[in-house]
Amino acid sequence: MATSQTHAFGNPVAALTGTTWFGYLARTVLTFMFWGSGLSKLMDFDAGVAEMAHFGLEPATLFNIAVIITQLGGSALIILNRWTWLGAGALAVFTALTIPIAHNFWTMEEPFKTIEFYVVMEHITVIGALMVVAWKAR
Repeated sequence: MATSQTHAFGNPVAALTGTTWFGYLARTVLTFMFWGSGLSKLMDFDAGVAEMAHFGLEPATLFNIAVIITQLGGSALIILNRWTWLGAGALAVFTALTIPIAHNFWTMEEPFKTIEFYVVMEHITVIGALMVVAWKAR
């Protein structure tokens, strides 16, 4: 009976997720943390440089430029669905590198240790989502 209902009424989830605009929306939302950060570092370049210096990344100006290019470029590749695997890979590697650089919870005292641990867990989840994007884009 469920089969006849599916055929009679269609599959609204498949109808929604099969649209072009849904793909663009999903890829835009997935990459929000990257393009939002990249735009922030671009609009307030000095603050981005200060952030790089805070984490010991020198020369801070060049690191800020590299981060902006990675975040905006990787996001654009995913959103536009062009060389998606490359954008997803770049953002996944970038996200993995932030863990020992900015979220090294194992060197911290409580309560920051626990807070940063959860940030790392979220980062690992985002890496997994980017892996799915690269896998589905093949």
